[in-house]
Amino acid sequence: MNRQNYFFCSVFAIYFSCFLFRCLEYFLIRTDYTVFGEAFIHKIIGIVILGCCAHLFSYDKSNIGFAKTDAFKKLCCGLCLGAFFYSISYISESFVLKQIGNFKGFELYVSSYSVNGNIGNHKEAFFFLICIIGNIINVIMEEGVFRGLFQKLLEQKYKFLVSAVIASAFFGVWHIVGPVRSYMDGLSNSRQLIVSIAILVFSSALVGFKYALLTKLSGSVYLSMGEHFVNNTIINVLHVISNTGTDELQTLRICIAQSVSFVVVLVFYVLFAKRFIQRRNT
Repeated sequence: MNRQNYFFCSVFAIYFSCFLFRCLEYFLIRTDYTVFGEAFIHKIIGIVILGCCAHLFSYDKSNIGFAKTDAFKKLCCGLCLGAFFYSISYISESFVLKQIGNFKGFELYVSSYSVNGNIGNHKEAFFFLICIIGNIINVIMEEGVFRGLFQKLLEQKYKFLVSAVIASAFFGVWHIVGPVRSYMDGLSNSRQLIVSIAILVFSSALVGFKYALLTKLSGSVYLSMGEHFVNNTIINVLHVISNTGTDELQTLRICIAQSVSFVVVLVFYVLFAKRFIQRRNT
């Protein structure tokens, strides 16, 4: 095996290991159905795998995206970026509901995201803390592995954009576990399974590609971590209440936030990427 193929096979092996632990937790342990409301064990294991692999390939923290330079600033920018795009989506959702006379208001509580609708209604501070900690673990693992380690390894063989597409495809497939479990639990039929997998894989791959662009622009994973954290957290804590239910247009809300943010980041990358990268390298 030549050196370039070695790096690609390494990515596949690491991905398979992380995915195996993900499946074990989703199908056997089911931590997200407990008081924690989050499948976090495989993410912690993923962080351990990330650290071990970085050591194996002689990468320091900056090599896999955790550079200390302006880390806090980039993280805050990512949080603001995510908050801005979701503000647009929440306003749009409430506007649509108001037009049909079905808007009631907003409510703050913790739920767990499910492909079949959010689960739970917790208002105690303990659950907000668990939600925040769980999502911090999530973004460290997923951004560190997919946008940090995988991107670094794949760029030993491919150019940045090709590497980003491959890593994003892996990230898309990463999200099939939820729909498959729902199908196996009898909560969906085969048609719903196919539709859910197609939507989740495609949308997650696009989101992953957006995070890769943010990482390339900023030179670290902190910007994408901030945006990713808001994306995962806000839909579980800020809910839109209508006269006929809760979060009935959640899919529309997520679609608006992700579509607008993807277009803005892509256009910004096309226009300013060279300037940002050259400035960072001087």
